Amino acid sequence: MNIINNNKEKHKMLRIRAIILGVLTVAVSMAAEASEAVQVATAASKGSGLLGASIGAGLVVLGAGLGIGLLAFAAANATARQPEAAADIRATVNLPLFLLEGVGIIALVVCILAVVL
Repeated sequence: MNIINNNKEKHKMLRIRAIILGVLTVAVSMAAEASEAVQVATAASKGSGLLGASIGAGLVVLGAGLGIGLLAFAAANATARQPEAAADIRATVNLPLFLLEGVGIIALVVCILAVVL
């Protein structure tokens, strides 16, 4: 009777060891797979960030260019209609023009920093 119980216990212990070994093997392989997934996700997020920064900076520069163009167009029309007010028109146009140029330059700097960093 003692031998039968001993064999049953041995088989039970072998099964427990096999289960533990299987679980550990799966856990190690899942951990290795997870670290690879993290590396892929990090690379993808960096690429997405670069793409987003580039698109955003491009849109800002496009908007600033359109704003400067419309501002110059309106100033040229106003000067053509009233040549005697050219000095006042030029003075009025300068501040928004400088602000729009500043926005465009800041957008380019942000894009360059996103690519470099």
